[in-house]
Amino acid sequence: MSFAITSAAFSNEGEIPTRYTCEGDDCSPELEWSSAPPETKAFVLIVDDPDAPDPKAPKMTWVHWVLFNIPASTRKLLEAVTDKELPAATGQGINNWKRTGYGGPCPPIGRHRYYFKLYAVDTELELDQPTKAAVVQAMKGHILAEAVLMGTYEKKSD
Repeated sequence: MSFAITSAAFSNEGEIPTRYTCEGDDCSPELEWSSAPPETKAFVLIVDDPDAPDPKAPKMTWVHWVLFNIPASTRKLLEAVTDKELPAATGQGINNWKRTGYGGPCPPIGRHRYYFKLYAVDTELELDQPTKAAVVQAMKGHILAEAVLMGTYEKKSD
């Protein structure tokens, strides 16, 4: 079986429920993963939207959540996980709202794709509240496997 990430909240390529967006509670969905390589020392989670601001004319990838150094023994993040509930040693990066933590889908126009990318890495990353770019750079040469869960969302109202 290959490395995989899933959510009880939505299926791969399915619609992300409003609860996990700016139109709902803006809380993180439960995430679970399996079949990580045995050499895994930590996990990195990056959630982003490559369709910003408009899927018909994307100009940037909007970063929603960055976690790193999730312990190798971890196989799940709880729904609406708070900073205090994150596994010990988990570091948080800065998202495009210039803060740490989860920021749910809130597309200004159209249906956007949201990628929950989980990386199994062979080392802990020496970082302090980095950007996504700094995490990606630090992971170079250390990625053992990648698992992706993609959900979509379009605002119900303006």
